[in-house]
This record gives sequence, structure tokens and C-alpha cells, in this order.
Amino acid sequence: MRNKEYIYKLSKHLFWDIDVNNADMDEYPAYFIQRVLEYGNMDDWRFIRDYYGLDKIVDVCKKLRTLDPVCLSYICAISHTNKEDYRCYHFKQSNPTLWNS
Repeated sequence: MRNKEYIYKLSKHLFWDIDVNNADMDEYPAYFIQRVLEYGNMDDWRFIRDYYGLDKIVDVCKKLRTLDPVCLSYICAISHTNKEDYRCYHFKQSNPTLWNS
């Protein structure tokens, strides 16, 4: 399956802010992976896992500045990695907010 065919199979609500006709999953993998992890359903997850592969998804997630804590836990559980290996884990720890002190 080609790039565009995968984009059209993903849930429409994930990409309300972009024109999917001009979107490129190979050029911006972090955008697609984060959107699907945080807002997608299991079918969306299966599509990106098939497209990128688990190793690439983990590598991309390790570089993200932000990632929902539940999504981080999910990625760690399925890839058998530690939260400490992810940038978002350390970035969040270094920037506490007043309401989460």
C-alpha cells in the first residue's frame, strides 16, 4: 500500500487541521505517530504499526518533546523499553506546573 492509501484509511478526525491530500507520512512521521497514539483508535494504531514498524515508532517517540502519559506507558509496555529512555518523560519532569506540584 502506498503512502496516500494509508492516510485515507486513518480516522478522519485525526487530521482536522491539515489537508490530507497534501500530507506525507514519510516526510512527517512524528506528526502522524503522535496523532494516532494520542487520538486514534486500535485500527489506526494497526495501520501505522504496519506502515512504520514498531522499531521506527519507538525511535520517533523517544525524540518527542510531549506525549500523553498513557501513550508513553503503552509504547513502553509493547516495546519493553523504559520511560527514562524517552525525551518527553524528562522534559515533563523538568517543567512542573503549578497545579501538578
